[in-house]
Amino acid sequence: MCGIAGVWSPTAYREDMPKIAEAMADRMYHRGPDGWGKHLDPGQGLGMIHTRLSIIGLNAGDQPIFGRESDGTDGLVLTVNGEFYDYKRLRGLLRTDGYEFTTRSDSEIALKLYDKHGLDFVEHLRGEFAFCLFDEKKQQMILVRDRFGIRPLFYHVGEKGLFWGSEMKAMLAHPDVPRTVCPKAQLHQMMQVMVPGMTLFEDIHALKPGHMLIVTRTGEGFEIEDRRYWDAEFPLEGEHDDLPDAEHIENVRKALVESITFRLEADVPVACYLSGGIDSCSIIGMAAAIQQSPVKAFTISFDDARYDEAAIATEMAEKAGADQDILHVKAKDLYGKNFEDAVYYSERTFYNTLGVAKMLMSKHVRDVGYKVVITGEGSDELFGGYAQFKADYFLHDPEMSKTSAGEEMRERNKIFSGSVLAEQQISHPAFEEVMGFTPSWIQPWMLVLERVKPLLSDEFKEKLGDYDPIAAIAYSLDREMLDGRHVLDKAQYSWIKTMLEGQILNWGGDRVDMANSLESRPAFLDHHVAELAMRIPPHVRIRDGVEKWVVREAMKHVLPEVLYKREKFAFMAPPAHTDAEKTAEINKLIEKWLSSERLAEIGIFDEAKLAASIEDYRKSDDHTQNTRKDIILNHAIALHAIDELIAG
Repeated sequence: MCGIAGVWSPTAYREDMPKIAEAMADRMYHRGPDGWGKHLDPGQGLGMIHTRLSIIGLNAGDQPIFGRESDGTDGLVLTVNGEFYDYKRLRGLLRTDGYEFTTRSDSEIALKLYDKHGLDFVEHLRGEFAFCLFDEKKQQMILVRDRFGIRPLFYHVGEKGLFWGSEMKAMLAHPDVPRTVCPKAQLHQMMQVMVPGMTLFEDIHALKPGHMLIVTRTGEGFEIEDRRYWDAEFPLEGEHDDLPDAEHIENVRKALVESITFRLEADVPVACYLSGGIDSCSIIGMAAAIQQSPVKAFTISFDDARYDEAAIATEMAEKAGADQDILHVKAKDLYGKNFEDAVYYSERTFYNTLGVAKMLMSKHVRDVGYKVVITGEGSDELFGGYAQFKADYFLHDPEMSKTSAGEEMRERNKIFSGSVLAEQQISHPAFEEVMGFTPSWIQPWMLVLERVKPLLSDEFKEKLGDYDPIAAIAYSLDREMLDGRHVLDKAQYSWIKTMLEGQILNWGGDRVDMANSLESRPAFLDHHVAELAMRIPPHVRIRDGVEKWVVREAMKHVLPEVLYKREKFAFMAPPAHTDAEKTAEINKLIEKWLSSERLAEIGIFDEAKLAASIEDYRKSDDHTQNTRKDIILNHAIALHAIDELIAG
């Protein structure tokens, strides 16, 4: 795990690039504290920067990595952030083709595979990665991001050249990268859901998951191709794999064993995150069986019993014989400087302080000596785990809609009303057009948007014009991946393309883990596991109202009975209004970042209307409405802090 950044500026290369390269590396120090390297070539206008977190090949994995004349790869330069699994087998095969390796790092296989297969080389890469590869002979730079967007990668193409980085703050250390804030992005962040590829800044883009950006020099300029090499493609309805239940269960078990086995491989100790969900519990149980020794398990405990899963996690740790370490997170820990730091590292706003808690956990994990953890993200996305998915299945599948399961589910999940579950059914014509229904997962954020709109300043509304953020999200989805699919597949696909990359893997994953130089490896998001999961029929993913049924059955032998039978419980931190101490802490942030001066400077809100809304929030005891206002306040505070924090 590392950080990458750079610039290709053939016509506007700066003489002070050595100094700029250091500044860009400094902005990514947290991603790679074990060393940094650079390749500066004024003749090409090229600067490639790498900060290293040593996981594999501890003493022989410095980057950039250069091709060799002896095997025909001269002129190639590579920098990688992430891990390539199954690399030992691939190194062996490549050696038989005459390729030579100069490092023990897994990263080097990308350079050799590119030389052998051309742009099809990405099909041979398995893992979590974001990297750039320069081909001097072809005068081409290739930026690649993994299939789900586990690792971040941003870019800007302008008159001064091509710029890229694992984090925007590294790019912004270069004076030629624009830092104009985008009003549309501000609105999207206020309602939580971003359009894929959008960032807070105009003309700085997130490379989309499963995409490569191919930049070819053409005289004084560039030719740009944004190519999708993979997508979460569900079968057409009725074309899922028709297999006996036992075969589906065994296939899932085998795929997860292989994925976890790969992710246990490192030249440093590997631990696991452990919550009270079946995903992390399945991983801890399988990891213990695979390595035949106790696994180090890290658990977050909250000071509110309604949101705390530590007791169930402890039961799982005891069953697996794991060495459990519980971090007790208190109310005051989730705000103040910790909140600001989470914004700084995430480079976006968040609706819940879970990301702050996870950032504190990553620090704790590093403090006790671990650099790598295996995590459970992706299971809900692939196997139908979220309550929102079940809601759509119950509402829109002709057979399921005849039951009362959906209403019963909502009753059990009342605590999340106002956050991840909407308290009322609403729709939007763009989603009705694109998907045939408005997915339940976006409805809470549509309600947040309706709460936000009356608070906006006239000047900000003028900047937005008639922009419709919900329509922009809906129309960003590929109709070819939705048409003819089952309702559950549509719901899962739309979430994978938006909330998985923009939320779960951002402020719930890489960005807050790497804030403390911790590499997280989500075993369920191995693309071999994903491609298997997407072919499993909906009624096997969700059986008789039981979400992730096939995973439960596959992992039944390692799960405690209480967990095997437990309904999915959304993992989130207690909102601010649930505790007087939390309320006091968020009030301090309001005073700091939502002052009259700051509100006028940023210009998003009408001060009087926002003040009235905050006062109403402080007097109300309506849990659902206060949860929604907690969300708005979290976003508002972060939006008024983020530009100053990351752009300086």
